[in-house]
Amino acid sequence: MFTSQTAFGPKLLLSALISTCLLLPAQAEEAPAADTPSADHLQGQLPLEELRNFTEIFERIRSSYVEEVDDTTLLEYAIDGMLSSLDPHSAYLQPEDFSDLQENTSGKFGGLGIEVGQQDGLILVVTPIDESPAQQAGIKAGDLIVSLDGEAVMGMSLNDAVEKMRGEPGTDITLEIRRKNEKELLTYTLTRAEIKVASVRTDMFSGDIGYVRITQFQEKTGSELASAVQEWRDSGKLNGIILDLRNNPGGVLDAAVDVVDTFISQGLIVYTKGRTAASELSYSATNHTPAGKVPVVVLINGGSASASEIVAGALQDHKRAVIVGTQSFGKGSVQSVLPITQDRAIKLTTARYFTPDGRSIQAQGITPDIWVEQSEVTPYEQRYYKESDLPGHLANPGGKASDAAENADKQADSESESAQAAESSLLKKDFQLYEAHTLLRGVGILGLRQE
Repeated sequence: MFTSQTAFGPKLLLSALISTCLLLPAQAEEAPAADTPSADHLQGQLPLEELRNFTEIFERIRSSYVEEVDDTTLLEYAIDGMLSSLDPHSAYLQPEDFSDLQENTSGKFGGLGIEVGQQDGLILVVTPIDESPAQQAGIKAGDLIVSLDGEAVMGMSLNDAVEKMRGEPGTDITLEIRRKNEKELLTYTLTRAEIKVASVRTDMFSGDIGYVRITQFQEKTGSELASAVQEWRDSGKLNGIILDLRNNPGGVLDAAVDVVDTFISQGLIVYTKGRTAASELSYSATNHTPAGKVPVVVLINGGSASASEIVAGALQDHKRAVIVGTQSFGKGSVQSVLPITQDRAIKLTTARYFTPDGRSIQAQGITPDIWVEQSEVTPYEQRYYKESDLPGHLANPGGKASDAAENADKQADSESESAQAAESSLLKKDFQLYEAHTLLRGVGILGLRQE
């Protein structure tokens, strides 16, 4: 189960999940002395009356609650409530979160393979991970998990829900799902598995159109993408690139920067602004640009968030790519992990990030250049009679000269039919991708004509 409360460490992370974040590097976690108020300064501004109220409430719970609760637990509850009330991404981090982060950024973890958040007291499916038990079972982005093994999630913390969904590979768990436009709850029984996420997947479509699917931004995502693009270019067969960021919740910031750097050779990629000097960072492109000027289409949808939005926004601002799909998630905030003790920390929203043109996508998202809803399309086949079907038609003076030429034509026709069949299948199962492919093929045709 890939989820949110695990995101911290000496990396910059961006993710859509309700508690996943952009993390500032370790050296940036501690602000300069001038930016850090002293204890005496804070004490002079503390609301004493509210502190007395807190102490009184603490003592009342301690002495009168129906069950005994130890002081440490009560204080942790108080800290957790204080942070979670600020915004959906600030949180109190327990020791077990460290190992979870390592799993998330390495691309290997156990569970169901669902990116989750919290919405209206229920567990929101941000996106199922490719080839995970959740995706294979038919779980969809936007689904709301109502119960886990018969236990209602209403009132359950996100952390508790995640822990319940985790477990030994091979064990089963039953989810009740509320889905938009479905009158009845849907029931799924999933078998837990070890989830290995391939960050970058590539394919080559007809017309020499390279396809890149990035499922999440991991440490090696940028280098893997650059290698794939360079290999395509070295082969001399690359007329365009489709960069598929749909249902990508984010990940390591440096990886997102590297992805943008694959397509642009100069200029700003992203910058952040906050109250302290440590929260103000900026990232710019380098001269190493494997993709050159190859035309690019970027696919996004409501599951594209954080690091995905940084990539889409940067390429859109630089007019380096056409953005196709639907509105993205809209997470434009930055969280820093601030150590409190050796094994505890707080994850605190400390900044907002902006696209090169100064746009904040917070609670708004990236608007695609070409809006394309996902759908299944069944092509309508209509029979047209041609000149060659008419009896007594004139022969083409440049007709087939030999059997060899005729065989070559037949082979070309066969290859064309095969390509058309593949594209027809693509059209039926993924209309957004089909439209992106069609757009790039059109650009390629126009380019050839201009030459």
